[in-house]
Amino acid sequence: MTDIEIAQSIYPKKALHIKDVASKAGISDSSIEYYGKYKAKIDYGFFKENREKKDGKLILVTAINPTPAGEGKTTTTVGIADSLSFLGKKTMAALREPSIGPIFGVKGGAAGGGWAQVIPMEDINLHFTGDFHAISIANNLLAAMIDNHIYQSNELNIDPRKIVWRRCVDMNDRQLRFVTNGLGGITNGFPREDGFDITTASEIMAILCLASDIDDLKERLSRIIVGYTYGKKHDNSEKPVTAGQLNAHGAMAALLKDAIKPNLVQTLEGTPVFIHGGPFANIAHGCNSIIATRHALKCADYVVTEAGFGADLGAEKFLDIKCRIAGLKPSAVIIVATVRALKYHGGILKADLAKENLAALEAGLPNLLQHVENITQVYKLPAVVAINAFPNDTKAELELIEKKCKEAGINAAISEVWAKGGKGGVKVAEEIIRLCDQPNNFEYSYDVNMSIEEKIELVAKKIYRADSVVILRDALKHIRQIEKLGLDKIPICMAKTQYSFSDDAMLLGAPRGWRLTVRDVKISAGAGFIVVFTGEILTMPGLPPVPSAEKIDISSSGKISGLF
Repeated sequence: MTDIEIAQSIYPKKALHIKDVASKAGISDSSIEYYGKYKAKIDYGFFKENREKKDGKLILVTAINPTPAGEGKTTTTVGIADSLSFLGKKTMAALREPSIGPIFGVKGGAAGGGWAQVIPMEDINLHFTGDFHAISIANNLLAAMIDNHIYQSNELNIDPRKIVWRRCVDMNDRQLRFVTNGLGGITNGFPREDGFDITTASEIMAILCLASDIDDLKERLSRIIVGYTYGKKHDNSEKPVTAGQLNAHGAMAALLKDAIKPNLVQTLEGTPVFIHGGPFANIAHGCNSIIATRHALKCADYVVTEAGFGADLGAEKFLDIKCRIAGLKPSAVIIVATVRALKYHGGILKADLAKENLAALEAGLPNLLQHVENITQVYKLPAVVAINAFPNDTKAELELIEKKCKEAGINAAISEVWAKGGKGGVKVAEEIIRLCDQPNNFEYSYDVNMSIEEKIELVAKKIYRADSVVILRDALKHIRQIEKLGLDKIPICMAKTQYSFSDDAMLLGAPRGWRLTVRDVKISAGAGFIVVFTGEILTMPGLPPVPSAEKIDISSSGKISGLF
């Protein structure tokens, strides 16, 4: 059975009413805003009413660098939440919302897989409760107000050549990366170069996920820098212009009034799940919202959450950005790996991954072990490796991973949640329960008060193992501009390829003897971090030669297919 066929075998006939899911999490009917029978949003008042309640234990799920062979991080997150529930623990999962662009592009679905899925799978993967639409509209309202201000009077003296705010849409569309707008004569505005980002790359998405409440959301929106004023040539006298100066933040917050509320759904086994927010991890910080995580910690004794892509991106940003801003402290970390993906990191082609190859596996293991070392020695967190099992994995291959992990001072356990649901992840869950009772000395990888260059260098050398860092002239100019604005004492958000520890997607495994190149630096004043662009990172993806959209269809009865 495909993923969607498995999900449809449970939903809707065997799924719990969302009221019963909320009851499991201790959420009363007065706090629920229903979106039909199987989806709901949680009202603003819930957290205030439960503010003094003790938090549960926070478990982060991360992974090795992704490969075409697949790792199964979301599947593991959902499955281990079900495993903890199976063991009698009051558990919740907290996940990101999928972006429609990649769903119609490559992925074809992003709500877990096999018997470790979140339902209603079709709704979650498509429009869900409209959060991404609201974020897109808020982003584009600000863009419209910028150009209207220039057209009407330009009292703020905005230089159209120095507008840094782009429009967005939740779709992979390379044609929109660079556009020229305002054509057709004076009544249509002033012509200028512009472009679109995918919605998950919008600063609005990051702001929504990092805001603590509606008031904080509005304050963060007001701080967004949209562009700069005219200045004298060569003297850097231009001034930043903010959304607050355009009086746009109130209307933007009004558009986001429902989007800021976390969405409640369930796993195939009825475990409650918050799915809320969805910033990309190679462009933004790649974590679900602080609001959803905080709500989940008040609802359960164990909260299983994930961070996007490999631990060098998602986990680093979860720990250095989200935990720092929200004051969170994880109790344990799950690092997901597969035999297939590690053999790919060892240099084996995808077509040959089903064959036993211990030499290739051993050659790829340094990728896993570097992530393990980062989590346990840099961040000083207890961790377990979850080996996401595939049918073609051999006993010798699985034993080799377990042996190398043990030598590195960490336990590894086989996870079969894709095939068996919660029962298939009991060994991982039992190790997590044990680790959550251990003391940990969690610390960040850098001091936020260091200079921007020092923070970049520490992440590059401690997490990526780069030999050195080169900052190009434009990036250095923007660093000095950020320092001049007094906005440099905040976390950095590394925009880097997800496929490698390095800034080159082709360097697999755990590369050594390489240099990180920083090509640009941008301030996200509303989100509260500095984006550092390395390598060739696109903020608007394109569709592949055969997009997943070609396989997605709907029957006359309304049944969707192709969301594999």
